[in-house]
Amino acid sequence: MTKPVRRSGGALQTWDPFREMEDLHSRLDRLVQSAVPAVPGPGTPGAWVPLADIEDTEDAYLVELELPGVGKDDLTVEITDSEIGVHGEIREKERTGVVRRRGRHVGEFDYHASLPSNSDTGHVSAELTNGVLTIRVPKAEKAGARRIEIEG
Repeated sequence: MTKPVRRSGGALQTWDPFREMEDLHSRLDRLVQSAVPAVPGPGTPGAWVPLADIEDTEDAYLVELELPGVGKDDLTVEITDSEIGVHGEIREKERTGVVRRRGRHVGEFDYHASLPSNSDTGHVSAELTNGVLTIRVPKAEKAGARRIEIEG
């Protein structure tokens, strides 16, 4: 039977799972950056896609985008019959100290989502509250079944 080896010297380090996750995250970021250098990471200027949820309710589709620190004047929401697009920019804030860690996105962002065919794009509304942009796309009235007369 083998016995565990006890090593002397140096302070005993405790295992920090959060440090392990941060290390893994940074290694994966470096791997992705080396494979696809055109994709900017957090804190680097360039186009990125904000986090979003799309909810299908009984009468509408709700698109919620996380855009902390963005004013409504810095946003553009465009809609066509088949797609919704949100464009804007988060500007780098003036800092007086040294930034030790950067994890928030800055720069231009671009979000696109396809809309179902039953979307009523003529009555879309958008609201920006507490850093969350909510776009409400109502559903078109359902076409009911109708009887077709046969001629001849």
